[in-house]
Amino acid sequence: MRLSLTLVILLAGLCLARPGFSQDAPPLSKGQSVYVPVYSSISHGNLGPTGKPASLLLSSMLSVRNTDPAASFTITSVKYYDSHGTVIREFITTPMAVAAMATKDFFIEHQDNVGGSGANFLVTWSADKPLNPPLIEAVNAYFFGTQSIAFTSPGRPIRVPGDGH
Repeated sequence: MRLSLTLVILLAGLCLARPGFSQDAPPLSKGQSVYVPVYSSISHGNLGPTGKPASLLLSSMLSVRNTDPAASFTITSVKYYDSHGTVIREFITTPMAVAAMATKDFFIEHQDNVGGSGANFLVTWSADKPLNPPLIEAVNAYFFGTQSIAFTSPGRPIRVPGDGH
């Protein structure tokens, strides 16, 4: 029985690793609004005397990557929101072009604790013709001495009233 279970697990792993089982490419798009969760702080440990857990501040880098090898697009808005849904910062004041296969980054410093654990970005982009949608994600990190943590937060296209996407 143990050999059979091992064989089933091995076969399942091989099937999932095959290219035919990978995620299908998303449809081409002329623009989107993309929600990206950001963790400018995370709770950890046990509850303290105040009834709240300890909090660790993280830095976050928003990465907007053009995945289309033949076309550029324009970032029209990058807004950073706090846990209450209030816009904290607008990162661009004029549209910003992103060349084919290029990347634009936006950074939240480690010492910036305004966003809180529910902070997020809303990125809006547009293109003249349908293209591969960009990969938009945040890298959240803390590195100090021998302690470190780093993880990514994937963006997710959403509908925003009035933006046409």
